[in-house]
Amino acid sequence: MAETATLDASPTPAASVPPSSSARLVSLDAFRGLTIAGMILVNNPGSWAFVYAPLAHAEWHGWTPTDLIFPYFLFIMGVAIPLSFRRRLSEGVPRTALFGHVVRRSLLLIAIGLLMRAVPSFDFAQMRWAGVLQRIGLVYVAAGGLYLWLKPSGRWSAAGGLLLLYWGLMVLVPVPGYGAGDLSVEGNLAAYLDRMLMGGHLWQETWDPEGLLSTMPAVVTSLLGIFTGEWLQRDHEGSAKTRGMLLAGVGLVAVGLVWNVAFPINKSLWTSSYVLFTAGTALLLFGIMYWAIDVRRWRGPWLVPLVVYGMNSIAVYVASGMVTKAMVRVRVRGDGGTSLYGWIYENVFRSWAGDYNGSLSFAVSYVILWLALMWILHRRRIYIKI
Repeated sequence: MAETATLDASPTPAASVPPSSSARLVSLDAFRGLTIAGMILVNNPGSWAFVYAPLAHAEWHGWTPTDLIFPYFLFIMGVAIPLSFRRRLSEGVPRTALFGHVVRRSLLLIAIGLLMRAVPSFDFAQMRWAGVLQRIGLVYVAAGGLYLWLKPSGRWSAAGGLLLLYWGLMVLVPVPGYGAGDLSVEGNLAAYLDRMLMGGHLWQETWDPEGLLSTMPAVVTSLLGIFTGEWLQRDHEGSAKTRGMLLAGVGLVAVGLVWNVAFPINKSLWTSSYVLFTAGTALLLFGIMYWAIDVRRWRGPWLVPLVVYGMNSIAVYVASGMVTKAMVRVRVRGDGGTSLYGWIYENVFRSWAGDYNGSLSFAVSYVILWLALMWILHRRRIYIKI
């Protein structure tokens, strides 16, 4: 298992941060690691009743730092696609073979996501069908297929077309009982279609943030990552590539904010303005990291934790989620007592740090715990392939 997963990292794993002579895009590993650490942090507060506002999702329209995390991962996945596929295409690997590989990995991600939902009851009649890994799988097969079968101009047309089509559907198609253009929790078209197609299997009774229709604009998030990966492959100096990413980032943020007036930024709906805004902020952050890590070669012990998380990202996401699920189900005081998760929060963190700081301390400690476990794999050059 010494080979890195396509979705997790770029080729040639290393036991520590690669040296300055390495062709590896270390900044992409670090950006991915920062994103996954953020996912674990916001997904595991000591108590959901005590979460600082920046570490919670926006209630509906608008955004918080937490709302940036998932699109960042889809963006990063897009950046990795041309970096991985172009080498294989240059070696003569047929596009059909590569696409078959994409389909298999997408199905595996979807299956793992469903399994995470099913364990331990396996109540398929009641379980939620959608989820983070399911959306990653669907977006990966769509973005990978568009990369393999369309020229850059075709992908740009597809990206713009999907965003405009989604906007048109959401504001022009009437929903029974609500009319057209209703972007409320229950009145929007995406929620209506999810109720029609997946009723009884949604995150909430009437809607799901990883529903079917909203996956369409999420594909564009990865397409914008693909365009970034292709830009990085151009024969330009690192400083010029950085300037290009930062300028594009500012432009996307500006367009996203303007579009927000007519089509509000909304993570649960994955609105077109949200796609552009989050991709823009991803470009700004990634551009800075690329300049510092791969252009200026500012590397040291501070970078290793990000790389450790970044090179086993899917594995640590799945493992941490399943352990959390187990701790919630294990009771320390009988069937009706406190969960192990709650007991640890109450007795180890809340007892001295209070409600909010105790909840945050629990989450930070959980991130550190998984960093330590992934560090063991990293030192042994074990990178779980998905």
